[in-house]
Amino acid sequence: MFQTYDERGGPEQGRLALPLIRAELASLGLDGFIVPHEDEWQNEYLPDCAERLAWATGFTGSAGAAIVMMDKAAVFVDGRYTLQVGNQVDGDLFEIRDLVEGGPALYLREAVKAGSKVGYDPRLVAPDVLSRLETAASEARVVLVPTAPNPLDAAWADRPNEPTAEVVAHEDIYSGESSASKRSRLGEALARDGNVAAVITSPASLAWLFNIRGADVARTPLPLGAALLRADGTATLFMKPEKTSAALRGWLGNEVALDEPERFEAALRGFKDARVLVDPASSSAWVFEALKGGGAQIVRGSDPCILPRACKNAVELAGSTRAHERDGVALVRFLAWIDREAPKGTLTEIAACKALEQFRAETGGLRDLSFDTISGSGPNGAVVHYRVTEATDRVIAPNSLFLVDSGGQYLDGTTDVTRTIAIGTPSAEMADRFTRVLKGHIALSRVRFPKGTSGVQIDALARMALWDAGFDYDHGTGHGVGSFLGVHEGPHRISKNIHAQPLEPGMIVSNEPGYYKTGAYGIRIENLQYVNAPADIPGGERPMLSFTTLTLAPIDRRLILAELLSRAERDWLNEYHHDVYARLSPRLEADDRAWLAQATAEV
Repeated sequence: MFQTYDERGGPEQGRLALPLIRAELASLGLDGFIVPHEDEWQNEYLPDCAERLAWATGFTGSAGAAIVMMDKAAVFVDGRYTLQVGNQVDGDLFEIRDLVEGGPALYLREAVKAGSKVGYDPRLVAPDVLSRLETAASEARVVLVPTAPNPLDAAWADRPNEPTAEVVAHEDIYSGESSASKRSRLGEALARDGNVAAVITSPASLAWLFNIRGADVARTPLPLGAALLRADGTATLFMKPEKTSAALRGWLGNEVALDEPERFEAALRGFKDARVLVDPASSSAWVFEALKGGGAQIVRGSDPCILPRACKNAVELAGSTRAHERDGVALVRFLAWIDREAPKGTLTEIAACKALEQFRAETGGLRDLSFDTISGSGPNGAVVHYRVTEATDRVIAPNSLFLVDSGGQYLDGTTDVTRTIAIGTPSAEMADRFTRVLKGHIALSRVRFPKGTSGVQIDALARMALWDAGFDYDHGTGHGVGSFLGVHEGPHRISKNIHAQPLEPGMIVSNEPGYYKTGAYGIRIENLQYVNAPADIPGGERPMLSFTTLTLAPIDRRLILAELLSRAERDWLNEYHHDVYARLSPRLEADDRAWLAQATAEV
C-alpha cells in the first residue's frame, strides 16, 4: 500500500535505454519511433509493464511523449512538468519540447528528415491523435509505420509482467445501482440511436458498468480489459482468465459473458454492416482498424458510461461524504503532528509522507493511496507534481512553506486534498500569495451558476485575486474525481482550456488554485466539492447550481492576511472551519481535538 521512494527514471535511464531502442529500430528498418505515455487502455496511471516512456527517457510524469530517432530524440511535456522533466531527462540526449503547443506532430514537420520511416504502436495511440500525426507526416513526407509487436517491449529486457490481480465485486451498497440496471438503461440509449453495440475499453468504465474493481494499476482499483455492450443490455467482458473466479462469474450473472482478451479482435470484426459506437478518446486506433476491417459502421461518440459515471447518485455522494470524514480525521491528526514535529528541524519530506500514510491506514478503511503523495518543502513545493525520492528528500526547514497533496482510496469514496503549511514564521510575501490563492478558492466554493455552465466559464474566478497582482498558475483549477475509482476523471473539469461539458448535479470536482515561485516555495489549497441539484433563487429567473464542499481539513490561519479578505470571504472561511470542527472533533483524542479548536478559530 505505502509508496516507495526509489529514484524511478532519471537522466541515467535514457543513456541506458536509447542504444537498446535504436538497435531494435535498426533491425526493423525504422528510422524512428513514437513513444506515447498512454498504454493500451489510454490510462493516466499505468501498470509497471506499460511505463514505456519512463523506461525510454527517465521521465515519470503522468502525461507526455517522446520521439526517438537514430541520431536524436525529443521529450514532450506540458506546463505541469517543466521543472520535473529538466531534473529527470538528460538534456544532451533529448530535446525538451512542449506537449500542447505543437507536440510530436510539429516535431515530425520540423525535425524529421523527409523519407524517414517512423514507427508507432496502434494500440497505444488514439485515432484522432494518429490522424494529426498522419497529417503532419504527410506534409513532411515522412512515412508512419504501424509496428507490432512494440519494439520498445523487445528492447526492454527486464520489462515487468502484465498484471493479473483478481477482479472482485463492488457491492451495490457502495455503487447505488446494480450492473443490470446500468446495462439496461445504456442499452436502451444505444437502441434509440440505432446502434447494436458499444465498445468499452476504458478500465474505469468497465469498473463502473459491471460494478467490479481490480488492482492492475497502482493507486486506482482498475481491472484492465475490454467489453462489448449490446443494445439489449447483455455484454461480453474480455479479461484474462487468471483474473476471474467463480465468485466473479456469479456476480456478473447470466447476461454477461466472460471471454479471453485474445478473442476481442475477432469479436470486433464480427459486426459487419452493424452500427457500433466507439469513443475515439478512450479506444485506440487499433480498435477502429479492427472494426473497419470487419465491415462495421463505426459511430464515433462518447463512451456511454462516462457521463453517468461522473454524475454520482445519492448513495455514492453519501459514501464520499463518509470517506471524507474518515479522511479528515487522518488529516487533522497529521497536521497536528506536523506542528509538533517540524519545528524540531529534523523532519523530512519522506518522513512526513510515511506519517500521513500511517494516519490514513489507522482509520481502518484505507484500501490504497489515490496517488503518490506530493510532499514538497521549500523549493520542492514549487514543482507542481513533485514526487519525493531518496535523492531529493529535504528537511522541512524553519520559516518555510510545506505543501502536501495527498489522497486515499476507500470502498465508499476517493479523496484528494492539498494543504500548504507554515513552518515557523512565513514571510509577508508568502502570506500575500497564500491569501490570494485562498480568495480564489473561496470564490469557486461560493459561486452559483446557471445550469449548462461549463468549468471553463468559471475558471477565472479562482485566478482573479492572483491576476490582480500579476500572478497565475499553469495547471487546471479542477478535475473530476471517481467513486472508489480514478482521482482524475472526466468528462468535466475547471480549466482555462476550452471544453464544452457542462457541470451537472452529482459531479465531484476539485477546487485547487495555486501559486508557485520557482526555487523558493509552492502554494496550493485543494478541496473536493460536488455539484448540487438545481435550486431556485428567490426572484431569479433560471435554475442555478452550486457546490457543496466534501473535504474536511483546516486551512492554515497563520498564512492568512485577514485584511485582504472581504466580509463574505471571512464568513465562508469561519463557517467552513466551524463545520470541520463540529464533524471531526468527536472522533479525535483530546490533544488533537484541542489543536483543531485552535486551528479552526475564527478569523
